[in-house]
Amino acid sequence: MPRLSRPPAGLIVTPGASADRDHATLVAVEAALPEITVERLTLATTSVNNAVKKIVAAAEALAERLGVEPEEIAFGGRSFGGRACSVAVAEGLPAAALVLLSYPLHPPGKPENLRVDHFDKIKVPTLLVSGERDPFGAPDEFAQHIPSIAGPVDVEWVPGGHSPKGQDPAICVLIRAFFGVN
Repeated sequence: MPRLSRPPAGLIVTPGASADRDHATLVAVEAALPEITVERLTLATTSVNNAVKKIVAAAEALAERLGVEPEEIAFGGRSFGGRACSVAVAEGLPAAALVLLSYPLHPPGKPENLRVDHFDKIKVPTLLVSGERDPFGAPDEFAQHIPSIAGPVDVEWVPGGHSPKGQDPAICVLIRAFFGVN
């Protein structure tokens, strides 16, 4: 598993399209990382462009508040939130790493509508964690597209679908290991 040379100073995590900052997985991630300043961010939009703007603004504010360089902040989220973070980083947002939970590779039943055009511009260490039966992208589909991510990538599968029930503790262990805060 790619590990960062040191844990990020901060982590901004974002929810899926229909959720807010209080999504159970985001709350679990924050609780599992007491060594890192975690900011749970509500996006309140289904526009990737609008979400990217909110993520960039939150990143600037968090870096300033912590007194760190922007590239010391990591980003991630569930589903749409993770997708928006990955686009922000691909578009030039400095980042320590990406944590993509249940990344929506494509809409369910529409594997031709891939959301991977920006993958080759992601150069930071990336952790992808998804359910083995996620209709937004199966393991074999991810295997075809993950190699286009320019940075080091670790892909982990947990039991379940797009919202893997009962897997928050396992997901948090994977994130802690990825950040090197075991």
